[in-house]
Amino acid sequence: MTAAVPGLPVPRLVVWRHGRTAWNATGRFQGQLDPPLDAEGRGQAARTAPHLVAGGLVPEHTVVVSSDLVRAAETATALTGLLDTPLRLDERLREHGLGCWEGLTREEVAARYPEQYADWLAGRPVQGRGGEDAPAVAARALGALAELPEAEVAVVVTHGGTAGRLMEALLELGPEHRRVFGPLANCGWSELARQGSRWRLMRHNCTVADVPAPAPAPAPEAAASRSGTAPVEAGATPEEGARATAQDADAVL
Repeated sequence: MTAAVPGLPVPRLVVWRHGRTAWNATGRFQGQLDPPLDAEGRGQAARTAPHLVAGGLVPEHTVVVSSDLVRAAETATALTGLLDTPLRLDERLREHGLGCWEGLTREEVAARYPEQYADWLAGRPVQGRGGEDAPAVAARALGALAELPEAEVAVVVTHGGTAGRLMEALLELGPEHRRVFGPLANCGWSELARQGSRWRLMRHNCTVADVPAPAPAPAPEAAASRSGTAPVEAGATPEEGARATAQDADAVL
């Protein structure tokens, strides 16, 4: 079952995954451990933030909330520095807790916990790993958003697994529809808008090419240079199982 969707004080959400870490680059599961951004991750955040602003973020009508893990908070400051708006930190936006998998590579998990790894690749619930299950992740993330101040848009800076569970809950998708959406790349973002009583996915996994960032402008059409085309090897979460690469380790189902 999906978590019940509470009424949220914002009608538009930008769900933004943090930039790359050295652990992303080497295929190591992070979970709620706290490695910082690497040089490429800091560059991704710096390149992406102006595109988010150019997508119509107005400082006085925008709230920015982030996981308190350093890789997310550091990504968020690239945006709040441009908007000159405060950053809210909320531990409920942390990554999916992965129990005994945290700190291990995919190869190490496969060797130490082959049955768990097989379940994960097949999209089945992983038993005996510890950590959190998907509904709990969605529920805590929704709780964080329900307590935001009223605003026209909230930028939610979080992690690959948490972003996936949050969007599935907002779109009222059950476990049978998990993996319908590809995972967010490092510094990729998705946008959702409330229409009536339901949420609608407006764009997914937008990324910024490695080119000079544009000057901020209010026109939404000036935003992200690519949508839904980031290759998995760019640092997406390993939610796609066997199709993911060694660089993708961050979160699981």
